[in-house]
Amino acid sequence: MADEHGGGDMAWLGIDLGTQSVRALLVGGDGEVLGSGTVPLAGRRDAVRHEQDPGAWWEAVRGASRAALAGRPPVPIGGLAVCGTSGTVLLTDGFGRPLTPALMYDDGRASAHTARLRSAGLRVQDSWGLPKALWLLDAYGPGRIAHQPDVITARLVGRPVPADSSHALKTAYDLERDAWPESVPGLPGDVLPDVVPPGTRLGEVCRAAAEATGIPAGTPVVAGMTDGCAAQIAAGALRPGAWNSVLGTTLVLKGASSAPVRDAGGVVYNHRSPDGTWLPGGASSVGAGALTAAFAGADPAAMDARAAAFEPSGAVAYPLVSRGERFPFLAPDACAFVLGEPASDADRWAALLQGVGLTERLCHDYLHHLGASTAGPLTFTGGGARSAYWNQLRADILGRPARVPQQTEPALGMAALAAYGTGTAPTLADAAERMVHIRTLIEPRPGRTALFAEPYARLVGELEQRGWLPEAVAAHARGRLDRDTAGS
Repeated sequence: MADEHGGGDMAWLGIDLGTQSVRALLVGGDGEVLGSGTVPLAGRRDAVRHEQDPGAWWEAVRGASRAALAGRPPVPIGGLAVCGTSGTVLLTDGFGRPLTPALMYDDGRASAHTARLRSAGLRVQDSWGLPKALWLLDAYGPGRIAHQPDVITARLVGRPVPADSSHALKTAYDLERDAWPESVPGLPGDVLPDVVPPGTRLGEVCRAAAEATGIPAGTPVVAGMTDGCAAQIAAGALRPGAWNSVLGTTLVLKGASSAPVRDAGGVVYNHRSPDGTWLPGGASSVGAGALTAAFAGADPAAMDARAAAFEPSGAVAYPLVSRGERFPFLAPDACAFVLGEPASDADRWAALLQGVGLTERLCHDYLHHLGASTAGPLTFTGGGARSAYWNQLRADILGRPARVPQQTEPALGMAALAAYGTGTAPTLADAAERMVHIRTLIEPRPGRTALFAEPYARLVGELEQRGWLPEAVAAHARGRLDRDTAGS
């Protein structure tokens, strides 16, 4: 039984179905990690193809869960939740058993289906689940559409379960109407799953799953959210106006709002928090992957130290990781570029670091252009946040303070969602804030933001000239050159 302090005598299990591994965290009500386990995953990549075997997910969950629970303190497990990669879909039979490989979030074979859906008025992108589900139906025949966590939660409770609305969003679930589209060209009417809000109790761990995973039978299983939302929960960025900037291979910006952020351009989408608030966000194709591609095998810390001498860099970089941009504008043919010639490898490294920061600022300016509140606290997470130098540089370019949490894994976010879903906190934000601890506070250095105004203006102008960035957005960004991006 939870105590008056919100489940302090219980532990919560979060499971993250990632691209490269499955991660399980056992977390106390105060955020202390009591146990963890990780099992790697493999997939098939071939040009635009990216598949995984859904059976491998279950085997990895078994191993990760057993590792996380090994030697755990004698406290009951209050519940668990599972997150997965957004836009990953497969087909199952009527019992929830996989019939096809899973098409991963970045599988690119459904572009023709995307075009047809967009021509029919649906705002979808190639990476979304709906066009990939149509591709699977064409390629493999009848089946029911499922998302990555649906397979695992079905195995845990021993029967098919509804999908959560967070994963269903990119399969075209309408969160405002709380319903699937009335019709989708080429989609049979009986293939879509039932949908429930994140945090909904789906059932309890069945005896067979308990024997396989080591999770006690009867443990509540609650509906999860996407890995991006899970990371946002783990960052504690859930109060309206707060934003979480996740810098990994690419850059994802997710915030909290009392109302949906409307975007006619279709690059900002809105998840819905289980307590009724909205979680707008967008995913850019710039990120740390550009550093890996340009400097394979380099020592990031050593390169950061050398790059500090080039502020600003002699060049302006737009460091796309792959062709095409999704946020803060939609340009399928966009490509990386560098304006000017870096003086050295250190200057080129500096240009890439700064290019990510400049694009990040444009993302904030675009959100401001849409009317979103950007004045709340900003949190840095993701692999890029391990670089203290890059964190400081990004704060300087943005002209606003930032926080770096101590623990930012999506699995922690799922532990917090499990705590909320089983009734130990009045809101998801309350549950997260009990578990999230801030490690570092970063303040922009005086005068540094002004140093990057001219490179930022050059980047904005080039993106506009190439026809990728809309004129109105470019004008809005230029109008904010002399102010920090935290302004309203």
